[in-house]
Amino acid sequence: MTYPKKVIALGSRLRNCPSVITLGIRPNFSDYSEKEARQIKEASKIYYPGTFYAEIFDSMGKKIFPSYHTYKFVQDKIKQTALFNLIGVPHPKTRVYYGKLQKKKIMDLFHFPFIAKIPRGSAMGRGVFLINNKEELMHYCDKTGVAYIQEFLQIDRDIRVVIIGKHIAHAYWRINAQGEFRSNIAKGGEISLSPVPKGALDLALYVAKKCGWDDVGIDIIAYKDKYYILEANMKYGKEGFRKAEIDYISLMEQKIKSGEI
Repeated sequence: MTYPKKVIALGSRLRNCPSVITLGIRPNFSDYSEKEARQIKEASKIYYPGTFYAEIFDSMGKKIFPSYHTYKFVQDKIKQTALFNLIGVPHPKTRVYYGKLQKKKIMDLFHFPFIAKIPRGSAMGRGVFLINNKEELMHYCDKTGVAYIQEFLQIDRDIRVVIIGKHIAHAYWRINAQGEFRSNIAKGGEISLSPVPKGALDLALYVAKKCGWDDVGIDIIAYKDKYYILEANMKYGKEGFRKAEIDYISLMEQKIKSGEI
């Protein structure tokens, strides 16, 4: 596979792609060499610029991948929930409580057991708790200034749909480990390549398009014959690709070459 010109990336996601020069994300633009700075300025598109540079490049009109809209919702469950509610997609009942006074009202709307999450910066199942009693609730509230509370829909698996560009790159089931309420692979979840229902795929594509996300793993559950969006993961793992023997690097090379991303 030959390319007329190398493309420029800052983040490490494409570091193994032959078609890509990865420069790294440096907090001071002046830390880039003169050659690197010129490569960034002259590039028609910057791949994986990171949250900091995504906003800057968007402001100056430079194309990036993933989109600026994708970066705006990275690991921010509060923003994601607000967006899901605004666009009217099915999402478990969720409320955010700020400060001690608001936290005292949690029990007015939620009954044990329910889910509590660290709303920003958590991933791979970390910062997600099943709250069964008042003692566990108090312990959780001590961990975070903002309480993110969600109804518990008891399931034993969820669906991960990965969308890259405008198309589904991969979709698979994640099955909970025995005794575990989370399906994350980091928490012992098992990947299943059984066919994913079309309804879940269609919902994931709709949400990604509506939200302007072009590199995202969307988590969906099926509960009582209805699909619910749980959250969007912009830093999704590649375990599902490996399980399906999909060469992620070759896939990205093809998408770059075709101009899809």
